[in-house]
Amino acid sequence: VQLQACGGGLVQAGGSLRLSCAASGGTFSNYIMGWFRQAPGKEREFVAAITWSGGSTYYTDSVKGRFTISRDNAKNMVYLQMNSLIPEDTAVYYCAARASRYGYSPDMGGWYDYWGQGTQVTVSS
Repeated sequence: VQLQACGGGLVQAGGSLRLSCAASGGTFSNYIMGWFRQAPGKEREFVAAITWSGGSTYYTDSVKGRFTISRDNAKNMVYLQMNSLIPEDTAVYYCAARASRYGYSPDMGGWYDYWGQGTQVTVSS
């Protein structure tokens, strides 16, 4: 499956952005989808994940209550709505996909098979 993320940009603290990730080349509903981010000089970190039908979602603690992950299987899209952004959210954001449930670890980057190219999010103070 190929993934294409978009929607990043420059926003002031307290603002909102909506990231989108378009999937192609596979049966989208077969994939659990995740969002990760990597800030300059830091390791990649888990942000959010959503299961195949959207029935379960997972978030890292720092974004709970501010970010919402969702998916539209009819459109082969996954979204990350980011509200109340803070400068610490500045990073390149990546979407990722995994088909097999084996070793179920939706918060682990190494568990995912496919990655998008990333989209830059910059939050100014």
